[in-house]
Amino acid sequence: MHIELTEMLRCPEPHREDAMVLSTGEMIGRMVRFGLVGCSVCHKEFLITNGIADFTGSAEQGAGSEQTTPRAPGSQLPAPGDLQALLELSGPGGFVVLLGDAARFAASLAGLMAGIHFVGVNAPADAEELPVLSLLRASGGIPLRQSFARGVVVGADLATSPWLVEAHRILLRGRRFVTLHDKPELPIGLEQLATAKGLWVGEKK
Repeated sequence: MHIELTEMLRCPEPHREDAMVLSTGEMIGRMVRFGLVGCSVCHKEFLITNGIADFTGSAEQGAGSEQTTPRAPGSQLPAPGDLQALLELSGPGGFVVLLGDAARFAASLAGLMAGIHFVGVNAPADAEELPVLSLLRASGGIPLRQSFARGVVVGADLATSPWLVEAHRILLRGRRFVTLHDKPELPIGLEQLATAKGLWVGEKK
């Protein structure tokens, strides 16, 4: 997990958003390989193991499940260049969140969108942390602050109402919302821009 992502984290417990505190055990460059993230409100602690910040349980309960939601059968992945165009980001800086199977695009998108850091939430089990990709594991919600992401791409495996509502919550107003599913269970507050080739593209109002 990139150290600068710490200030964008939020505790998954149902209380007000407040600062999370990072305790590092091992780092490689700016990436935290082992450590703890603690909540300043409820004081729960969450492990960072092999670069993955696990918000599925407290540190006392262990690292949590290694399983991820399986990718939807028959789903087709678009070309990275198509995703870059759909996200419509100009200039470096900030974060783009990739949910579920969409995390597979991190390396290829980073090659097209220099200076943007990607956050993979519940990425496939074979996904690995990269200098351009922080990995988070979560259940029931996305452990990131409201309205901070410059773009969101939701994999077909997580294109269901609870995750889509959370993806909408973390997205900045006026930014692009892409799902790798042409008929997602969408929350209110999104304006549809296009739907084609197994994709749905919208913008947060």
